[in-house]
Amino acid sequence: MKPEETEVWDPMPPVVSPGDGLNPPDDAVILFGGKDMSAWDIPANTQWIVENGVVTIVPSRDRQEKPVWIFSKAQFGDIQLHVEWRAPAKVEGEGQRRGNSGIFLPGKYEIQVLDSYRNHTYVNGQCASVYKQTPPLANACRKPGEWQTYDIVFKAPRFFQDGRLESAAWVTVIHNGVLVQNHVEIKGATTFIGHPKYVAHPLMQPIGLQDHGDAVSFRNIWLRAL
Repeated sequence: MKPEETEVWDPMPPVVSPGDGLNPPDDAVILFGGKDMSAWDIPANTQWIVENGVVTIVPSRDRQEKPVWIFSKAQFGDIQLHVEWRAPAKVEGEGQRRGNSGIFLPGKYEIQVLDSYRNHTYVNGQCASVYKQTPPLANACRKPGEWQTYDIVFKAPRFFQDGRLESAAWVTVIHNGVLVQNHVEIKGATTFIGHPKYVAHPLMQPIGLQDHGDAVSFRNIWLRAL
């Protein structure tokens, strides 16, 4: 064969400016860019304060017992998601009571946010776990008060018209540059008690963030639809 017989020239991949620092790629959907939370539906029983380009959950003892979720107004399916977050610098509590929050992928599949820096808890509930399902491959947590990054690739589940599961959801998570979930199959919607299971839902669903009563901060939240 000639070399050119195995060359593919068309179609050309789209050109995407990759961004830099706090500037996302030019095809990204901005969910929080530092100015306001207008991209989110925030119920009255939770408070999120924006200051100096950062949004922080107002802590509450009540929500430590009964967490609250906020969800994006827009809905998504398969995504590449970037989130930067920070646990409180002042350490209070231990285990699940240290910097607890969560990122809910479309369809309520949770990637745990937790201060797991020298903090012992069940491994399928520590930072960067698929909550109550799959522990991370490594604990890549930075110290409390330092910014951390999640880069997540998520493939949403598909369902047959009769509600049966056609294909499961899959997720890859990079935490602070370290691969911690390597194309992991998600076993079903996140649940605190009992085993996860799939409940049929439309492909397009909102992104969620959890208020679990701790003063967790976020910045630079964006995604790319895949």
